[in-house]
Parts: sequence; structure tokens; C-alpha cells
Amino acid sequence: MQPNDSPKVITYINICLSSLRFSLRNDIIQYRDISCVSFFNHRSIYFLINISSNLSQAALNYRKNTEVEIDNILILTGDFNIRDHIWDPNFPYYSHHRETLFEIMDSLQLEISEPYEFFPTKYSDDSQISNLVLDLVFLCPGYPEFNNHHIHHNFQLTMFL
Repeated sequence: MQPNDSPKVITYINICLSSLRFSLRNDIIQYRDISCVSFFNHRSIYFLINISSNLSQAALNYRKNTEVEIDNILILTGDFNIRDHIWDPNFPYYSHHRETLFEIMDSLQLEISEPYEFFPTKYSDDSQISNLVLDLVFLCPGYPEFNNHHIHHNFQLTMFL
């Protein structure tokens, strides 16, 4: 693996959740910038997916062009590198990559979850470059946690309530 080929995603599972038997599932999705983690709860298996897509949308294109059936995805989150006015109120434009993203999420039966407050998720050190909202959360709409998250701006980290 070359230095530029290293994965861009990580999934942290707190040890207090170990009874749910989390497992990294490279057998389901085999792409370095997509992390698929399964866990068991009440005799059912559920999935958490984390994606990091570069500016050319390589991870999204991989997911769009790869036939993988995954049921019971609870959360799909990541840095999608897509700027769009829907999730970034400071950005007045439309991105054509949004359509691909929403097609994928529709096929997985996931919907975008909007935070209680909008904060940037990528901060620039250059005062000439504005801060961005690139990290998004998609959730299964059948659960009470849907549309119930906030972005913790002090730690630049998404937290679920």
C-alpha cells in the first residue's frame, strides 16, 4: 500500500457497547474509503457505514457502481466533499454530485438528518477560504433518533442525542 492509498475512514466503537458484538465487514464492502461495521441487537443484525469521498467522488462512484445488498443500515455518515445549499446555508449553489448521493441513499432507504444547528464541519486555517459543511449524516427514518443529532462545534465532531 502506497502512502496515498491508506484508508481515509475510521469507526470508533466505545468499549461499553462491546456486548453488541461489533465487527468490521470487509466481506460486504471492499473499498478502502468505506467502512462497514455490523452489530447485533435483539437477534437482528444492523450496520453502520462511514464514507470518505474525495473531490472526484471515487467512493460514491464505487458504491453506485457496485451491487451490494445491505439491509438494516441505521447510520451512514461521512465526509462526502460535496458543497450544496441544502446542507450548507452559507453556500448558495447546487452540486450535481448531490443527485448521485441522494440516489444512493434512496436505494438504501436512508434520509438526510439535519442538525439542530448548522456549524461548519471542515475549518480552514486560511481566512480567505470559508469554512465548509461537508460531513453529513443519513439515518433510517423508522427510528425515533431520526433528525435528532447536533454537531458539537467545540470538538468539530457529530454527536447523537
